[in-house]
Amino acid sequence: MNTSTQSNRLSLAQVLIFGGLMVTLSMGIRHGFGLFNLPITMANGWGRETFALTIALQNLIWGAFQPIAGALADRYGALKIMVMGGILYALGLAGMALSTDVLNFTVAGGLFIGLAQTATTYSVVYGVLGRNVSAQKRVWAMGITAAAGSFGQFLMIPTEQGLISSFGAQNALMLLALMASMMIPVAFMLREKEFTHAHHAEDQTIAEALKEALKNSSFQLLAFGYFVCGFQVVFIAVHLAPYLKDLSSIYPSVGAPSVATSALALIGLFNIFGTYGAGILGQRIPKRYLLAGIYLSRSIVIIAFISLPLSPMTTYVFASLMGFLWLATIPLTNGIVAQIFGVKHLSMLSGLVFFSHQMGSFCGAYFGGYLFDKTGSYTIVWQISIALGVIGFLVNLPIKERAVTRMHKTAVA
Repeated sequence: MNTSTQSNRLSLAQVLIFGGLMVTLSMGIRHGFGLFNLPITMANGWGRETFALTIALQNLIWGAFQPIAGALADRYGALKIMVMGGILYALGLAGMALSTDVLNFTVAGGLFIGLAQTATTYSVVYGVLGRNVSAQKRVWAMGITAAAGSFGQFLMIPTEQGLISSFGAQNALMLLALMASMMIPVAFMLREKEFTHAHHAEDQTIAEALKEALKNSSFQLLAFGYFVCGFQVVFIAVHLAPYLKDLSSIYPSVGAPSVATSALALIGLFNIFGTYGAGILGQRIPKRYLLAGIYLSRSIVIIAFISLPLSPMTTYVFASLMGFLWLATIPLTNGIVAQIFGVKHLSMLSGLVFFSHQMGSFCGAYFGGYLFDKTGSYTIVWQISIALGVIGFLVNLPIKERAVTRMHKTAVA
């Protein structure tokens, strides 16, 4: 390992507590953006496509720059990257609050927050985790950290709805900007002791690691499955609230804001159990089978949701089931990346496979708004989500969960 020595590792408790807190703040805040969809578009006279495009760009930028942020964190340590992320997150939220035109809103919510998320979410935090947690506990620890992000969703969604109801969308965003600034002191608690990155002749360069991953068929399949994940979860996160509001003319009981808020919070609550369970099961069962099962199960849950008469209860059941499957893909996907390629370039390679996830997120967010504006319905996007879940099931089955063999090495640690 070309980073900290064993004696200089951060303690397991410190990594889990503060890594979990970083992800709780970053993921928790972003999961509530769907609640701002209608208040912001109605206040500014925008179509839903405008808000959807901002969130879509946010996800695309997050994904596109994640490998770069990951490579910088692998090379120089995660502290500086996470501090810059906290600053950009606060500036982006404040910019969203103060923007009255589309361009400024898109720059703040799309560019600034997209870049912030590259520095404060799973890939960079998992790099710290991978360097400081033994291989035997790695997937379990990743599951705990992902569960922290789920707790953030459960905590922040009702908080954000409460802020919107009490202070309005603009002031709510300013208060969230203050909360995002807390990521800066949290980053200092994840500062790796005497972080070094000494290079040895037999070590992989960044270019070699990228080439190896991109040519690996299991990595390619894993990335395509992650595209499916991104499409489904971001479409639901951004468009579930307006979907329920639209159907309130037929099913009046689902039109209250509390139904959407409760549903999104339930996704976060049950995601805690799903991600933690995935971390445990991923140590015992082939992770590719768990991933395949998650994608297929999502399709089944969506079919049931859009086929049954809509009510608060069916919405809550859908949210609970979907929540159990929500981010359970994260510890499993990153665990496979670490298992195949090792941990030296883990932040970068996790970021690379995550780029595929964010391409899916872009499509889920944007096409949800675009197709709604074109057709007046979300039906087509629900159908695409179902089909993608079946494809995700199929592409994960052939993945090979074994370490690559390199010249001068017989296995990857």
